[in-house]
This record gives sequence, structure tokens and C-alpha cells, in this order.
Amino acid sequence: MKLADLYMFLKSDINKIEKELERSVAAEHPVLKDASLHLLQAGGKRIRPVFVLLGAKFGNYDIERIKHIAVALELIHMASLVHDDVIDDAELRRGKRTIKAQWDNRVAMYTGDYIFAKAIEKAARFKNEDIHRIISQAMHEMCLGEIEQIRDQYNWDQSLKTYLRRIKRKTALLIAVSCQLGAVSAGAAPKEQSRLYHYGYNVGMSYQIIDDILDFTGTEKELGKPAGSDLLQGNITLPALYAIHKNEDAYQKMSHFIEGSKTKKDDVDSVIELVKNSGGIEYSKELSKKYLKKAYLSLEGLPDIPAKKSLSNIASYIGGRDH
Repeated sequence: MKLADLYMFLKSDINKIEKELERSVAAEHPVLKDASLHLLQAGGKRIRPVFVLLGAKFGNYDIERIKHIAVALELIHMASLVHDDVIDDAELRRGKRTIKAQWDNRVAMYTGDYIFAKAIEKAARFKNEDIHRIISQAMHEMCLGEIEQIRDQYNWDQSLKTYLRRIKRKTALLIAVSCQLGAVSAGAAPKEQSRLYHYGYNVGMSYQIIDDILDFTGTEKELGKPAGSDLLQGNITLPALYAIHKNEDAYQKMSHFIEGSKTKKDDVDSVIELVKNSGGIEYSKELSKKYLKKAYLSLEGLPDIPAKKSLSNIASYIGGRDH
């Protein structure tokens, strides 16, 4: 089953969001327009807009109003990807050339800034101060997460706590906020807003941990980028952290690998095997399951409507993801 099958009843509304995204990134300047559309047309799961729509189902659902929050949050996510690719010097995103690869770093940075500005413009349609506060805090935390990732590049001595805080800021918070703001923009009860936030946070943590596992277990075709990309960029994720904390030999081999000026595919493959054999993949899967369990608990107090079932099914899908 595909992820989209789990929220098929939202298909027409998701199509509206896709069209609104296209309108939002349209620019008079041809380079900005082409670069923005290049990223948009590369595709994506649009999971954040989906969470906005599902969260809104617990209030007064009006797609013509809610779509603007959904678009704003997806634009924030898109802009962060553009900047990430510059920082990581990434050539591929979802199997296609990144904006920095297609144009250059300068075009990519200003395209990311432009998309951020369009996100703020979309959110400005709402007069609710809580919406603006939540969005600004989430963007602030995302920036801190990025700075922490830069700080901890090639740092083999970081703790599990440091890793979890980083993925919370980089990934989980925007997913949590997507669930929350769907409910806020639809006028759902505060208790339901809170439950949806905590559901999104825990799903987001699990989602990122699974992503980090797939960097070691997936293929380039499945990932849209070379396997082991995180390590090559100096980003030490949970499976590798487990390996180096449990095995001194692994620490020596992996730190030597990541400090090399030239890395061959055989070197990457050997490190991937080292992580797999360390038990790091299994440990990471177990931690992901713990976050999913918390996500299911957050749903228990919500009304029994189709959106609740969809949220539960999405969590299950994320837990079993293999690409």
C-alpha cells in the first residue's frame, strides 16, 4: 500500500493545495520562477499539508481557508531543503538535481529565502496571533537544529540526547506544528490541538529515525541519493552513534573513514556494513517504535472520525517504511 492510499478521501483537497503551491512560488523573475518550480516539480510526499488537513477535520473544516496554512508549512519545509542542499553540497534531491547543482549556491540561497517569504505571505492571511507565534517559534527551532548539525559535523563524541534534540528541531517540530495548526485554524478545542501536536511530534521523531536508518539500508534508487550520504556529509545519525559507542574498533574505522579526503564506494559500503553488524539498525528501529507508541496514545482522546483512523494508519506506515 502507498502512503497516499491512507488519505485518499482528501485527494481533491490535496490537488487544491498542489495548485496553490504552484501559484505561491510563481515569480516574475525567470530564474526565481524556474528554480522554485524545479523544486516543486521534483515531488514529495506533501505529508505536512496532509497533517494540516487531517488536524483540521477535528474542527470546522473549510479547505479554502485551511489550504493557506497547509501551503505555508509546506513552503517552509521546501525552503529549508533548498538551504540544506547548499550546506550539504548535495547534488541530488528526490532523484533529481538540486537547485544548487542546477544553478549555483547563490541562486539556491536566494530561492530558499524567496520561498520562506512566500510562506510568511500565506500565513499573513490569518489574524490569529497564536498561528504566527507557533510558526515563528517553529522556524526559530529549525534554525537552531541546523546550526547544531553544522556544529556537530564530524563530531563522534556527541550523545544520544544531542541527536534527539537535533532531530526534534530539524524534523519533528514542523510535523507537530502541522497537526496542531490544522486544528487551530479550524477552531478545534484546545485539548484536541494539544493531542494532535504530541501525535505529530512523536510521529516526526519516528519518521526521522527511520530516515536515518534508510540511509544505511536503502539503495540510491529508493533514496534518491547515494546510500551513506549522511556520513559522507559528516552527519552522525543514530545507527552510527550506536555503533561507535558500542564498539571501539567501529569508532576507529568510522572516524578514519569520515576524515578521508577521497572516499571510494567500497569504503562507504564497508562502513555501512559495519553499522549494520553493530546492532545500530535494530536499536534505532526499537527507539522509533517507542515514539510511535506514544503517537498512538496521543490519538486515544480524539473523537472517532475518519481522520483519526488516517492518522493512526499513517503512523503505522511510517513505522514499517523501507524507502
